[in-house]
Amino acid sequence: MRPIFRWVSHIGHNMFESLTEKLNGVFGKLRSRGRLSEDDIKGALREVKLALLEADVHFKVVKDFIEVVRERCVGAEVLERLGAAETVVKIVDEELTKLLAGDGSQPSTLQLEGRTPAVFMLVGLQGSGKTTTAAKIAAMLRKKGAHRPLLVACDVYRPAAIQQLQTLGKSLSIPVFSLGDQVNPVDIAVASLEEAKARGNDLVILDTAGRLHIDEVLVQEIQRIEQAVQPNEVLLVVDAMTGQDAVTVAKHFHEAMHITGLVMTKLDGDARGGAAISMRAVTGVPIKLAGIGEKLDQIEAFHPERMAGRILGMGDVLSLIEKVESEMDHEKALAMEKKLREARFDFEDYLDQLQQVKKLGPIENILKMLPGMSAQMKDVQVDEKQLVRIEAIIQSMTKKERRNPDLLNGSRKRRIAMGSGSSVEEVNRLLKQFEQMRQMIKGFAGMEKQLKGKGKRGRKLPNMPFGR
Repeated sequence: MRPIFRWVSHIGHNMFESLTEKLNGVFGKLRSRGRLSEDDIKGALREVKLALLEADVHFKVVKDFIEVVRERCVGAEVLERLGAAETVVKIVDEELTKLLAGDGSQPSTLQLEGRTPAVFMLVGLQGSGKTTTAAKIAAMLRKKGAHRPLLVACDVYRPAAIQQLQTLGKSLSIPVFSLGDQVNPVDIAVASLEEAKARGNDLVILDTAGRLHIDEVLVQEIQRIEQAVQPNEVLLVVDAMTGQDAVTVAKHFHEAMHITGLVMTKLDGDARGGAAISMRAVTGVPIKLAGIGEKLDQIEAFHPERMAGRILGMGDVLSLIEKVESEMDHEKALAMEKKLREARFDFEDYLDQLQQVKKLGPIENILKMLPGMSAQMKDVQVDEKQLVRIEAIIQSMTKKERRNPDLLNGSRKRRIAMGSGSSVEEVNRLLKQFEQMRQMIKGFAGMEKQLKGKGKRGRKLPNMPFGR
């Protein structure tokens, strides 16, 4: 069985990865110097400027950002001080957070209060991902806030747009309202509010039409819908992969109508990431949501301070904790902790933990949320197929064998290998790894009992590879 993690020479970079790598290089040089001179600061900021420009951040945004950081570095009297590099990193982090957060004049969270049903109106160019984003938002708010959303098909122009929304709604068990493609979108939007009241839906999400480019016809239709339904949110959906074009689109839409928030899609792609940084500064409109994958649960609230941490390679532990809490079964976690404390852990538990970890999404993305891991993971490829193979081996065991692995003799191993499409060697390797883990758990549990026996405060068991 191959290892789950493999070192490789090249991997496709995700959003911000190249920028993170370059900034880490700049800060690494600063840390190696100890005390900093004015020339050190100038040189570092010059490299930061180049890294931001190469990441496709708008040149004016970069210019203003670097000037503010330079003034703060001088004002903080970091020159010739020990540990000055960390002060510089802290200043860059704070200013990047401010850049992504804006002046706070507009709410950065989705506004659902004030009326029932609340109305979200999604706008944007064709191909930006509006329809899928509408379904993602509906699923997210139903799960997090126990809302009852109604999806509304207002795109009567794009072939199969209505069918696409209906398919997405069916897969999520979320109702979709449509009057077909021969009815005026404004009338559809108005009628959907009455439909929502009749059905008891407290949230209406309008999927409006897009165009290949902004034109007067598109703008006028969106304005008429907005005037007719007075939405809580007008969310502009923008494809982050389009770089500076995304910034131009956002600026034009904002000038034409009252945009309340931005939704960045494809933040998991290999674009350079500068659009996300520039868009907030150029439009003044807060980024409220970020699409981080193609699956319908891969959307999250945009947190400026956490995004700044990711960009600077500091990780995003808070998002990781929230993800674990939302996906992991709390009762199972408590039961698992009890088992670990009593040094009882079998393949049934191992399989359950594997399946819960898979809910969190790609392991590579999860690991990068840990501080310092982004740089370490740049040449590592996570072979998630190995998790599938491990799962297949365990599922090929009988329940009795999972609970008592000591029963696994030669003939049983051959049967398991055949049933899981693996080899006896792979089965043996997994058994060896499992036994090592079990011995480690026993050691920790014994240590905890000794500490309690001596009247010392009990130490918590460390997190196990697939534990809580």
